[in-house]
Amino acid sequence: MNSQPDLSVHLAGTLRLANPVMAASGTWGYGDEYTDIVDVQKLGAIICKGTTLEPRDGNAQPRIVEVIGGVLNSVGLQNIGVEALIAHKAPLWATWKVPVLVNIAGNTPREYAQVAARLEGVAGVSGIEVNISCPNVSQGGMHFGTDPSAASEVTAAVKGATSLPVIVKLSPNVTDITVIAQAVEKAGADAVSLINTVSGMAIDVKGRKPLLGNITGGLSGPAIKPVALLMVYRVAGCVSIPVIGCGGIMSAMDALEFIMAGAAAVQVGTASLADPRAMLAVIDGLAEYLSTLGIGTIGELRGAARP
Repeated sequence: MNSQPDLSVHLAGTLRLANPVMAASGTWGYGDEYTDIVDVQKLGAIICKGTTLEPRDGNAQPRIVEVIGGVLNSVGLQNIGVEALIAHKAPLWATWKVPVLVNIAGNTPREYAQVAARLEGVAGVSGIEVNISCPNVSQGGMHFGTDPSAASEVTAAVKGATSLPVIVKLSPNVTDITVIAQAVEKAGADAVSLINTVSGMAIDVKGRKPLLGNITGGLSGPAIKPVALLMVYRVAGCVSIPVIGCGGIMSAMDALEFIMAGAAAVQVGTASLADPRAMLAVIDGLAEYLSTLGIGTIGELRGAARP
């Protein structure tokens, strides 16, 4: 029995994780908000909230609604902007051993490239996640994630602006996610993460109006896990770059399902909103599972449920 299994993962280039559990963008802030209650150094990686060229105020309130099996959110990419991130967040990240990736968004391929270029060479930034799949903004966002040509154009623009590892986050709100995945791989993506939230809405029956200020939002949480798992399974079978699974992961067993479907790593999001220590429980659970079965490395389980 191996009491100390190897959970490490090599995602791309210099991006190496001590374990496959990553904080999903938009659910973990900039990481510094949790340092008093969670040992962030135990995480595999942190992906900060979506970052744009200029600061954004986000969507109208209300922005978050609990529904059966998950959460609807319509935050709308509220953020401090890339310059404030470089000045006020990156210096702290540079003192951490856990890698921090910046999730970026824009209205045009050029804006994506400009954000990526500003992050080049910034100490504390270990990689970029390209958000082409946010359903909560009126410009950019999901448009780029639903069209193979647009997704390819954004990916190529970002790759041309940075030497950092580039992960592209895919949208589930498409007819065939494998086509988008293959397009961004061809354009140079180092890895893909999937899925982002599923478009949805909720209505206040008494008030006779939508519960979200933006009317629609993105559904996350356990309700979307079967959808996310299937999409990870399909994409892992059609690309050669690493796949990162995300969507409804609440426990180590959930994470194992994604890994066995072909994911190299996973992102935990909604679970952290309910319990900030959820990711630590997932990491401990993975280690316990491997130790109990005498499995030496997490990589031995990748794709184990595939033919």
